[in-house]
Amino acid sequence: MNREYHKWWSHNLERDMEMLVFGHAGAKVLVFPTRGGRFYEYENIRMVDRIRDKIESGKMQLFCVDSVDAESFYCFWAHPSGRIARHQQYEKYIVEEVVPFMNVQNPHYCTISHGCSLGAFHAANVAFRHPHLFQKLCAFSGRYDLTLQVEYFDDLLDGYYNDEVYFNTPTHFLPNLQCNDTLNNLKNMDIVMVIGEEDPFLENNKHLSQILHEKGIDHELHVWRERAHRGYYWRRMVTEYL
Repeated sequence: MNREYHKWWSHNLERDMEMLVFGHAGAKVLVFPTRGGRFYEYENIRMVDRIRDKIESGKMQLFCVDSVDAESFYCFWAHPSGRIARHQQYEKYIVEEVVPFMNVQNPHYCTISHGCSLGAFHAANVAFRHPHLFQKLCAFSGRYDLTLQVEYFDDLLDGYYNDEVYFNTPTHFLPNLQCNDTLNNLKNMDIVMVIGEEDPFLENNKHLSQILHEKGIDHELHVWRERAHRGYYWRRMVTEYL
């Protein structure tokens, strides 16, 4: 299996960013790590091994990016306005640097946004905000409203709210979405979300599903037994849904 390491200075983040690429052809999969995870996490938790056949046969190519969560949503010493601003810079890195890099490396028409846990938020948020760039979303164990306080999970923005928070919260901005082009792109996207029945964000997933239904956006929401929020489950999910 082809495996490549890439690193470059991001002008959007003003720091080096690293990436692992697996495969040589097929659908391009943009893979976000879990909370605070690194670009090598997907390989370390054996997700790559579970879809090795698809990668080696040229059905898909993975682009596993790094995160800046410790500088954005989990940078608790910073004011929340700075946290969301850093996230905005991260999104610009993805949209303006990573996606063009993927397209140069591989001309395949299909690009998939994918992630687990907080990576599922990143995958869904960028896909919902820029649906013209993606043909599929595959999100496992996601939380799609970072302002929610559920069980032992805090509001990651400490009650702070502005337009940037609104437009980076899918369950907030999607109900009011009116742009026909954006809606049409979302309706043409293959959207798959998976969540555990004991996951604290099950209701958040159901809420997002209801919003998509109301917008006429076809999608799949699969509810698995137990909490289903760790590598053991994600390795099973990836063979079924990605």
